[in-house]
Amino acid sequence: MEASDKNGNSIEFDTFYNVIDGAAVKTPGKTRPLVNPSTGANNPAVPLSTAEDVDRAVQAGQKAAKSWAAVPWEERANAFRKFADAIEASSEDFAKLIMIEQGKPPMWARHEIAQGVQWIRDFCKMSCPGDVIEDTEERKIVTRYLPLGVVVGIIPWNFSIQSAFVKLPPAILTGNAFIWKPSPHTPYCSLKLAELGTQFFPAGILQALSGDDSLGPLLTEHPGVDMVSFTGSTHVGKKVMETCSKTLKRFTLELGGNDAAIVCADVDPVEVASKIGLYAFCNSGQICIAIKRLYVHESVYDTVLATLVGFAQSLKLGHEEDAFMGPVSNQPQYERVKELLADVKNTKLTVAAGSTEPLTGRKGYFLAPTIIDNPPEDSRIVVEEQFGPVLPVMKWSEEADVIQRANATDSALGASVWSRDAAQADRIAQQLEAGNIWINTHAEMQPNTPFSGYKQSGMGVEMGVEGLKSYCKLQSVQTRLFPLNLF
Repeated sequence: MEASDKNGNSIEFDTFYNVIDGAAVKTPGKTRPLVNPSTGANNPAVPLSTAEDVDRAVQAGQKAAKSWAAVPWEERANAFRKFADAIEASSEDFAKLIMIEQGKPPMWARHEIAQGVQWIRDFCKMSCPGDVIEDTEERKIVTRYLPLGVVVGIIPWNFSIQSAFVKLPPAILTGNAFIWKPSPHTPYCSLKLAELGTQFFPAGILQALSGDDSLGPLLTEHPGVDMVSFTGSTHVGKKVMETCSKTLKRFTLELGGNDAAIVCADVDPVEVASKIGLYAFCNSGQICIAIKRLYVHESVYDTVLATLVGFAQSLKLGHEEDAFMGPVSNQPQYERVKELLADVKNTKLTVAAGSTEPLTGRKGYFLAPTIIDNPPEDSRIVVEEQFGPVLPVMKWSEEADVIQRANATDSALGASVWSRDAAQADRIAQQLEAGNIWINTHAEMQPNTPFSGYKQSGMGVEMGVEGLKSYCKLQSVQTRLFPLNLF
């Protein structure tokens, strides 16, 4: 496969290299194979980065960041707008890479690329101005936000492009150099996007390194890296925080979630259940802010459950054009979800839809969308983030009780309330302990809105002006005006 941008520069989509200092760089003899999670077929070889590759990328980033910091914001934004146009022009080729690496069906792969392009354009409309604290005849005090230098973005496998475009535009727009470290499971689209980016950004500003699990620590511990922005599991996030502490570098962590949705008695149960099914089973449940625990008022429980069961049973699995749900995206996660399903079977919980057994007769890491009917609050499928196509549905009757149950987790990324009564919805929402709250919707994100987690779901902020500022160092400037009057 090959595509060209509007200037005639070609990108080949069947060979994959690191991107270091403005060029696609081969790593002879240092590659590794991967597998298409939908078919089990072998994917092309990808680079296996070394410590020397990391050093070269960091040095190139340090050099480039010095001059990039002096480039006006609007010029940086213009480079991004051209980059977005070029991605859009080759969007089908990039979507095909998402299909082979993540297993997403075509409609969702195309949606991820389109969403990423839109987010780039939305970030370009934002700015990160300082504040004027005081401006008198004697003194002026202002704050300004300056780039940090070299930023590393460590990206998860479930949304390898959309997650990257939460980090990459803010980091580069604020004047930093960015090293893109994709998940070991999903490097293909990331490497090609970074290669395309060399046509729009100076050498060293946008780089990408592919590797196995040993690559992350090489980047997070590197003394030349000024910040790490990580999205992934809480377990790995704690390791990132530990390694960053060795050089006191900045970091943001967007970690796991076990999002609760609370459905109140006054809703239209059929309408709400259909929407909740989408937010629970989209991307096979592999979304940090997917609905993972559903609490339904006892008066509408049976109808909501029946509608959810019908929704789950209607979903087409596969990688064809009309498929809704793809596989679990890699073997380690597939095995983990299977282990949780085995626990459901062993503890004799009630399966309302789907199965505790893997699907037979097909290749790939496919699992049926599965609904567990009113499991105990202390069951593993409720307590642990499943990150797969399994949804526990529980009854509630007392408002105070369901709020306590929804908050009884160390993962506090998001939560939602579904009610026609605005006062009730707001009352419940104000008591939920999560960084992101939705009312009559779930999992909506946009670049102009801050996104953060409570408890063990993260530290720091992505997106919004607050997210832009996280990629900067704050400087206060106090100026005395002549004639000086210090006392």
